[in-house]
Amino acid sequence: MSLRSTLAALLLAALALPAGSNEAVIRKKFEARVPPDAKLEILPTPVPGLFELQVGHEVYYTDAQGNYLIRGELIDLEAQRNLTQERVARLTAIDFASLPLKDAIVMKNGSGKRRIAVFADPNCGYCKRFERDVQQVKDVTVYTFLYPVPIGPDSQAKSRDVWCAKDRLKAWQDLMLRGIAPPPAPAGCDWKAVERSTELARKHRINGTPALIFEDGTRIPGALNTAQIEQQLAQVKAR
Repeated sequence: MSLRSTLAALLLAALALPAGSNEAVIRKKFEARVPPDAKLEILPTPVPGLFELQVGHEVYYTDAQGNYLIRGELIDLEAQRNLTQERVARLTAIDFASLPLKDAIVMKNGSGKRRIAVFADPNCGYCKRFERDVQQVKDVTVYTFLYPVPIGPDSQAKSRDVWCAKDRLKAWQDLMLRGIAPPPAPAGCDWKAVERSTELARKHRINGTPALIFEDGTRIPGALNTAQIEQQLAQVKAR
């Protein structure tokens, strides 16, 4: 039998197996290999013989027998959709209504009817770029949760000083847009909000900044420019 015929036969055999059979075989192969506290989900994909593995918030792929593990992104070329990215976005979605907005610095442009939350480190260059670009977005409210990752040794100190400033928004924008450091926090200032924001970020496995959260729960790691922010806000409205 030729190699082509052998591969075709294997593919047909994989397709002939019921999905439940595939799942049982794959689960047996991988359950012992994932962390004991991680939930393993196995789902079919649009690609024949290819299955999706969800391990917590991570997405991988495997064949119908669970012999191979594939790390990477699955892209639908016809529809121009990144299926992996879409799945991860759903898995990591955050309920916007559950965010403790009292722990955030609030910036409002225009009516402020559209809302974005961002976890940001005061030493993060991409956070500074996002802060600059979001100034050009109309009718938006931005809730900034201070999250000293830390990127620099003084990330925590800067976060504390910004939170303890008389005008938090001015102190934050002075630092991020103009490079003006905030005055030292007065003695006895309560800056536990920064600690709560840090705990919240870790709970949702936010490992880098900026991390953007939109009202539909969509979570995007990294900075978006003004046009991209507008595009994402429009998608939220359309849903």
